[in-house]
Amino acid sequence: MARYAGPDCRRCRREKMKLFLKGSKCESAKCPLESRPFPPGQHGRGRPKETEYLLQMREKQKAKRTYGVLEKQFRNYYEEANKRSGKTGEELLRILESRLDNVVFRAGFAKSRDMARQLVTHGHFMVNGRKVNIPSFRVTAKDIVEVRPKSVEMTPFVVARAEAGEKTAPAWLEPIPSKMKILVHSLPARQVIDTQVQEQLIVELYSK
Repeated sequence: MARYAGPDCRRCRREKMKLFLKGSKCESAKCPLESRPFPPGQHGRGRPKETEYLLQMREKQKAKRTYGVLEKQFRNYYEEANKRSGKTGEELLRILESRLDNVVFRAGFAKSRDMARQLVTHGHFMVNGRKVNIPSFRVTAKDIVEVRPKSVEMTPFVVARAEAGEKTAPAWLEPIPSKMKILVHSLPARQVIDTQVQEQLIVELYSK
């Protein structure tokens, strides 16, 4: 499966904002964006003309990089969102938020989406009692996500229990660290999704 294998911090610098791809490092003084708050590369300090297309493209890249999705899959998500009855941009974000790797990250069971993706891929999670090892698996309202009994004493989950409460989970999820379980009450409305992206610009880009 294709995936980005370069430096995560380079992606944050490209978007000139923290995408929180490296967990606790993003919140520390070691974050490269703190010392180099400009895009990477030879011309990073320049001031490119901010055309309408460039702004739209940057919003799309920002969303893709935040959720760890490549272009083909992101386009498929957009096409699915466009067929739904709600606002296309909001539906797109709702689809991205419902990915299993994002749910594990949002609940505080992993320090980053990359870490959550790895834990899911290695088969440490169940959804409604069934093992799921596909990060892009989509949860629905009333689903129960839990760590497999054989995995609960692994170091990442021991740390997650010890640090329970340090990170506030969104209202649509209810993590239960003592049981390493996540209750999905509903799928999120736009106002409770804190991803810093202007989804309407993405819609405008794909609508051309």
